[in-house]
Amino acid sequence: MESTAKWILSEALVPRRTLWREALLVLGASVLIALAAQVAIPLPFSPVPVTGQTFAVLLVGALLGSRRGALSLLAYLAEGVVGLPVFAGRSGGLVRLLGPTGGYLLGFVAAAWVVGWLCEQGWGLRVKTALLAMLAGNIVIYSCGLLWLAHFVGAGRVLALGLVLFIPGDLVKLALAISALSSMQKMLGWAGGEKGRSKCRPVALLYSGLGTTDGVEQTRE
Repeated sequence: MESTAKWILSEALVPRRTLWREALLVLGASVLIALAAQVAIPLPFSPVPVTGQTFAVLLVGALLGSRRGALSLLAYLAEGVVGLPVFAGRSGGLVRLLGPTGGYLLGFVAAAWVVGWLCEQGWGLRVKTALLAMLAGNIVIYSCGLLWLAHFVGAGRVLALGLVLFIPGDLVKLALAISALSSMQKMLGWAGGEKGRSKCRPVALLYSGLGTTDGVEQTRE
């Protein structure tokens, strides 16, 4: 049976799996999420800020797949828990996971896995299905976030303070994530759809190791 991971860009770029390449992808993605988290707008009427994290989480899941995507988010949370200033507002520490936004942070892990798994099934190849995959990721984030936030603001206020106000911004971030994914696919030769997809051979050769073609042949149909 042919692996569904072939539909993930990181698999085409880095066809040969080694420990250091896996670690580089995961840690690099965690840095991207940390940078996106610093694009933050605090809201005086809500304990939940508007951040760029959702954009990065959805994109990481689509680019890296379920396993690498979830591991990237776990690495990001671990960095924050040990005190690195990777959370919104250049903050860190276990207190952030235990605070009002902790549910959203934990939901990021599940969301990256869901988006990655759907893209492994080929959902990321077309705009419509990629949109559905990322919407599913958003639903996971909100499900986890709202359940946890309700303990702090009460069930009667949780939708107003943790969902309704953020829908317009999340739609923008979702559109940006879709646009970024589509642009990367076009840049690397993925024409959209199974038949038009090339295997990114020149880029895979670059990443496969100092002029060797080992692993590049794996990307050929």
